Amino acid sequence: MAHISVADLYKQIRSKLKLKWVAGQAGGSKVLTSGTVTKPSLALIGHLNYVHPNRVQVLGCAEMDYLNQLSILALQQAVANLFSTDLAVVIVANGEKVPPALLEMAEKQQTPLFTSPMMSPQLMELLSHYLAIATAESVSLHGVFIEVQGFGVLIKGSAAIGKSELALELISRGHRLVADDIVDFYRISPERVEGRCPELLQDFLEVRGLGILNIRALFGDNAVKPTKPLDLIIQLALADEMQPMALDRLNANRQTERVLDVEIHKVVIPIAAGRNIAVLVEVAVRNHMLLLRGVNATKQLTQRQKQLMLRESKQR
Repeated sequence: MAHISVADLYKQIRSKLKLKWVAGQAGGSKVLTSGTVTKPSLALIGHLNYVHPNRVQVLGCAEMDYLNQLSILALQQAVANLFSTDLAVVIVANGEKVPPALLEMAEKQQTPLFTSPMMSPQLMELLSHYLAIATAESVSLHGVFIEVQGFGVLIKGSAAIGKSELALELISRGHRLVADDIVDFYRISPERVEGRCPELLQDFLEVRGLGILNIRALFGDNAVKPTKPLDLIIQLALADEMQPMALDRLNANRQTERVLDVEIHKVVIPIAAGRNIAVLVEVAVRNHMLLLRGVNATKQLTQRQKQLMLRESKQR
């Protein structure tokens, strides 16, 4: 399962969420494995089953108003209730003043304590979105990931079959590179897989005979893209090595491939001398768009054939 440490979380989003680390610096190595962000209102009064370990707990106006009206002993008990499980991080939102008892307990338990001037609903929404991405299930696949006509296309195939050359031609035709060689895919929702480029490989494309190319420097900022949802897989295969039965001329049965348990539509393109593969990829994407809208050329041809046969049979 993917995870992120509290220290890395703070480093990456402190500016956007206007976070300030006020206590519990020793707990920076604590790990977050879930995108769930909660408000522990009931936990403050002793309902400990509402406190989940390794989660982000946000204290908003309601929680701070409750704490501020307590006596010193009651406040200490409420804070002890909150820290009774292994929390990952606590955030005091809305610019609220942090009670000394909360600061002391955060230091004692080595639990990071952040403050933010942002309103708690907005803070929780942004934080949940970021954590959902940071802790998403992931897998790395070999291939070239390209944005073609707004769709994320993973080009796969055996070594030296021409994936990078195809990607270079697509880029020269106005499409955008996401990643070459290794693509990191994250399942960010039940039906959505997002592809990202490893930091080391960003902007680079390796083409045999030319070496490493900096696509951003060659074609401009608009020729690259950091992330893209995966919509279609293009499998390149040598036509001579494909079984005759695999060459479905009508493409009646659409293929799919599972990536992180999500079904992704797949098109197999035979590679042979004289074929313009870049054009075929563009048309495959356009056809995918039509299929998503319910327009299926194979079914249209089949229906037209049946109508013609029916018309001829009536004329006999």
